[in-house]
Amino acid sequence: MAAKRLLLLEDDSNLSETLCDYLESAGYEVVPVYDGEAAQDRLYEERFDLLLLDVNTPGINGFEFLRDARERGVETPAIFITARRSVEDLEEGFRSGADDYIRKPFELRELKIRIETLLGRGVIHPAGNGIDLGEGRHYDPASQQLSGPEGEEILGRKEARLLELFLRHPGEVLSHERIYETLWGYDEEPSDSALRTYIKNLRRRIGKDRIVSLKKQGYLYRAPE
Repeated sequence: MAAKRLLLLEDDSNLSETLCDYLESAGYEVVPVYDGEAAQDRLYEERFDLLLLDVNTPGINGFEFLRDARERGVETPAIFITARRSVEDLEEGFRSGADDYIRKPFELRELKIRIETLLGRGVIHPAGNGIDLGEGRHYDPASQQLSGPEGEEILGRKEARLLELFLRHPGEVLSHERIYETLWGYDEEPSDSALRTYIKNLRRRIGKDRIVSLKKQGYLYRAPE
């Protein structure tokens, strides 16, 4: 099995080297970059399984980098590693599309645990026919194409984001706020009616029992057994 590929955006060369050495010894392939522009170039030229992002980086900072990536439809799991400690920074990190947020200084083993947890939640880079959705249906994140007995269909950007969010968190209750942060950009106004429409459309395409609505809690995706 090929090693999982991590993109590391960290402008502190000493810390970057330490993280690379530790994570490579744990079996990962790590690609280090030192500014936001270089991170953008690598992200749009190559495939990664996870993003490790500092916030205070030259040029484009980590928040801006991830926000732009999410707006372009990149759903690769992301962890911020930053010295910023305020609740406001934490909030901005998740609003920009982060899956996790760890404050410096941290134990290397803690970071490894968080990486393993994210990578273990779901597959977003499938091989072959794509991600198996059950009942003969498959989804390909690269093309955002859904195929099944009814034929093939390209999902819209937000419907694709929503489906990929569910696929990364099977069996987990996702709050409305969490979904809003993933589907709508930083400068966009979330819409509950639009979300209900996206849910309705996905249920029609992948099976109405796959997405469960939990009153006042959010939604849960049931993966095929």
